[in-house]
Amino acid sequence: MTLAAEAPDLDVLSGLRGPVYGFAHHRGFTHSFVGLILVSAAVTGFMYGVWRLRGRRTHIPGLAPRWGLLFLFAYIAGLSHILLDYTNNYGVRPLWPFSGKWYSWDIVFIFEPALYIILIGGLVLPAIFSRTRPLPRGRAAAMVALAAMAALYAARDHEHRRALGELAKKEFDGAPALRASACPYSWDLFKWRAIAETQRFFVRSDIDSRSGDLNERELEYFPKPPETPATLAAKQSHLGRVYLDWAQYPLVTEAAEGSDKTVHFIDLRFGFVGLSATVELNRNLEITAETFGLRPQTPPD
Repeated sequence: MTLAAEAPDLDVLSGLRGPVYGFAHHRGFTHSFVGLILVSAAVTGFMYGVWRLRGRRTHIPGLAPRWGLLFLFAYIAGLSHILLDYTNNYGVRPLWPFSGKWYSWDIVFIFEPALYIILIGGLVLPAIFSRTRPLPRGRAAAMVALAAMAALYAARDHEHRRALGELAKKEFDGAPALRASACPYSWDLFKWRAIAETQRFFVRSDIDSRSGDLNERELEYFPKPPETPATLAAKQSHLGRVYLDWAQYPLVTEAAEGSDKTVHFIDLRFGFVGLSATVELNRNLEITAETFGLRPQTPPD
């Protein structure tokens, strides 16, 4: 089950074919209910191979493995992976291949330090304080860690709903929001990154879920730029289509260098370069390069 819970992240190997290819397949097939059947079968088959190499022996002599039940446990472990990825604001595509729609709960950050502290504590503390007790150790600590994890999720969900409720009441430069989201920060339970879209612009700031106050010093307005032949061509590129399928608040801008054009893609939910993209075009609007994050990739012919 431990191997099966980690196995969906084998999709990182798709990055060996380039950053754009890796981005297109990240949290896709291996993170779907259908794909998980094959992932679970692969993990169970791997363990079957290990069992054969060990001479069909187990730690309990005379107890034969129940491979069907182990496959079921592997699938359940894989579902836990999808659930955990669903809780953050990057999202998952669990309904592939029937639907490529992204789903996200938006209640914990992509890297949530509190979860690591809780779960590592539940694993390590019994080994430190229960050395004299017979195996197995740590059942109580595991239950406490899982209860603490559930409590953290419940608190995060409560504050997330409060932040969304406060955003729904606000107007921005006199314009109501067509839609709004609140994305989590690590550590801070009450601070959320607020993003809203109006008819003419996007707006971003921080919001306190307790008071409902926006941080006026961090308030940013992003006018929606007009479409140009270059942005339209970039959006039709492989990277453009994949990025716009994933991004919830995409800001697409154009920069010119001589007769060449560079079109930048950024999802306003994320403020770092690693999740941005660019498409470069020549004077004939032919795509010459694609970059995801800081890694360029020559597009296929």
